[in-house]
Amino acid sequence: MGQPRLIVVPLTILHVSQPVDGGVAQIVADLLRGQIADGHRVVLACPVGGGAGESRLVAAARAVGAEVRPWAATRGAVPSLRREVAPLRRIVAGTDPHLVHLHSSKAGLAGRLAVRGTRPTVFQPHAWSFAAVTGATAALARGWERWAARWTDRLLCVSAQEQRDGEAAGVRGSWALVPNGLDLDRFDPSRLPEQEQARALLDLDDDGPWAVCVGRLCRQKGQDLLLRAWAGVPARVPGARLALVGEGPDRSVLEAFASRLAHPDSVLFAGQSEDPRDWYAAGDLTVLSSRWEGMALAPLEAMACARPVLLTEVAGARECLPPEWGPPVPVEDVAALREALVARLSDREGCRRDGLRARARVVERHDLRDTRSRVSEVYEEILNGRHDRDRREDMTIAY
Repeated sequence: MGQPRLIVVPLTILHVSQPVDGGVAQIVADLLRGQIADGHRVVLACPVGGGAGESRLVAAARAVGAEVRPWAATRGAVPSLRREVAPLRRIVAGTDPHLVHLHSSKAGLAGRLAVRGTRPTVFQPHAWSFAAVTGATAALARGWERWAARWTDRLLCVSAQEQRDGEAAGVRGSWALVPNGLDLDRFDPSRLPEQEQARALLDLDDDGPWAVCVGRLCRQKGQDLLLRAWAGVPARVPGARLALVGEGPDRSVLEAFASRLAHPDSVLFAGQSEDPRDWYAAGDLTVLSSRWEGMALAPLEAMACARPVLLTEVAGARECLPPEWGPPVPVEDVAALREALVARLSDREGCRRDGLRARARVVERHDLRDTRSRVSEVYEEILNGRHDRDRREDMTIAY
């Protein structure tokens, strides 16, 4: 009595995602893997890639046995929307899912227009669309999210702050909180090279303190802010180096800015890394100077690898950090970020101690098995609720 009732086994679950890289791709891939292992039929609709080959997410989906349905969606919200909704509606009809799980703002926009509440629907924003824009565009985004909530069985947030931000924007609906999780075995520091070995593997011939930033090179991740803060670090922390690990639309602008620093050789643009674990192991500190997030995955990965992190005050930051570390750095506060970098990189032994605390925090709160279990519970709650509602409606009609 009172226990969740599993309506159908196996379920057919349709995940819809844009983007297909970065942390969102990893989160979706982890869900696909777990749901297939649980015996469900899992389908992924997303862009499949172009001339450079399949996207990271598509490759991961195929590797675990998920069905892939090409969906040619761009990152931009409105201009391409008209030609993206109809194909997605056909994918939904052809897949006939018991539940649709939409990831990020573009999939949330197109997906809810395609489904319009006719099937159980979960929307997981992975950071709200209105956080990325300002002015009239932000007002439109908030209006859309308020309106689309009517077609959403659950608004699934990865941090309590993300939920509070949605509520503050006037979004009303049924909420679920499921923090991001990691495969803790994969990020077990005992399985990683020691710092000196990792640096040798990466051809880092400098034994001084390294800060590592893993993320797409774009405005959201704030590498421009990080470089502005970094301008004053090498003079105060001799030998300090910064590695920017990732690719993105802002790389050329960031490289041009870095070349004009007083110590341009202190910044390394490392390019894309499909497996950043060696970078976490090589660094003393992982830093992410984001302007907005839901709950970033890279800091959790670094913490699982026993590396301390320096974060800005975005959604999810306070929730993933040990409370004794104090508050994150205010967003876009370059001076505060610089002082925090100097303080942390000047105390490498303190970084090592904090890394152990970081690992313990992630083990306690961000186990991927718990994340998958909670998502399954959310699905069951939705399907049971729909089942009970349909029965009540059928009884009313019969009466």
